[in-house]
Amino acid sequence: MKAISVLGSTGSIGTQTLEIAQECPEKFKVVALTAGKNFNLLVEQIKQHQPEVVAIAEQDDLTELHQRLKNLPDNEKLKSIPHLVGGTEGLNIAASWETAELVVTGIVGCAGLLPTLSAIKAGKDIALANKETLIAAGPVVLPELKVSGSRLFPADSEHSAIFQCLQGTPWATNARLSTGIPTPGLRNIQLTASGGAFRDWPAEKLKNATVKDATSHPNWSMGKKITVDSATLMNKGLEVIEAHYLFGLDYENIEIIIHPQSIIHSMIELADSSVLAQMGWPDMKLPILYAMSWPHRIQTQWKRLNLPEIGQLTFNNPDKSKYPCMELAYDAGRSSGTMPAVLNAANEEAVAQFLEEKIHFQNIPKVIESVCEIHKQDLMSNPQLNDVLEVDNWARREVKTYVQRNPHTIINSTFKG
Repeated sequence: MKAISVLGSTGSIGTQTLEIAQECPEKFKVVALTAGKNFNLLVEQIKQHQPEVVAIAEQDDLTELHQRLKNLPDNEKLKSIPHLVGGTEGLNIAASWETAELVVTGIVGCAGLLPTLSAIKAGKDIALANKETLIAAGPVVLPELKVSGSRLFPADSEHSAIFQCLQGTPWATNARLSTGIPTPGLRNIQLTASGGAFRDWPAEKLKNATVKDATSHPNWSMGKKITVDSATLMNKGLEVIEAHYLFGLDYENIEIIIHPQSIIHSMIELADSSVLAQMGWPDMKLPILYAMSWPHRIQTQWKRLNLPEIGQLTFNNPDKSKYPCMELAYDAGRSSGTMPAVLNAANEEAVAQFLEEKIHFQNIPKVIESVCEIHKQDLMSNPQLNDVLEVDNWARREVKTYVQRNPHTIINSTFKG
């Protein structure tokens, strides 16, 4: 049985992780949970999994959580109230909890970076669902992995697909998990993308795109921010940077391919020209399960893939004129240092501005490009953690400043998303 800590237990990744633990009680034991303010769900999770420690984002909320657990009805009483901690230090405690063997990182954004680093420094294995760990802080994280011996298991569908395809190669045999060292025998990575909400739109029609349009994904049910990233293809651009750090390939050897059916989750080309693909229904539980169970496969009762039911699989090259964010991500990755952190933070804030109807969809890449251009003069090649956190905050402020200084990006009163 593997003991796990779940960072962000009330979010999408966290809830699916706990569903897996509940379905496989003989395989996984939940010893630590962290969450924000969704106390109703958190209390239910605590009742179900009886963790040893629970951390919440705000120290001031500890009293309320304790009272809720203490005042449960008699038929729902806990055997014992878990150790409760709060704030940044509390998250770090849960992430590095002594009995935990694997930490599932489901906290979104740079808020998940610090507890993930705490888990790495404590020598825990990581099921990585927090993109910022490598995209924003790859130069900081890779040395820490080398020192601690922690291993990163990708828990998102695309990188998990690559990881699964690599099983049986020299890379997997040597357990070279996220060392940043080039992968032996691997020539090329092909990241598949659904194409997002606008994959069937001509580029010229994007000037009419609304928030409702951009947040209506044809294949996946996701949060608004990641759905917009899918529409701009920034999600794939960020995954390119992550793949570079995970598997050690140059950016010229990491491609993006539009695959509308989302059945092939990514492909690898080996040195002898053989191409391997990992396939399955669009479902995040499978990559999470594999990250939790590696190197074993656990039998499930989930829906099995039926190719005749699908009928056909199609592929296209992405239209660069429709997806400028893709090239911005490649440029930031090649610049390395603090530039990917700036790109990521600028994108998060630009998307937030769009969702608040303060800028138009087509202004998202323009705002990001402007911030990245400004940062070129201050780029740090070998950043420390504080540098990453500082440029993250700077980029977010700079996006807001750009919007204020450029009123032509502001949506007029007739725009309704």
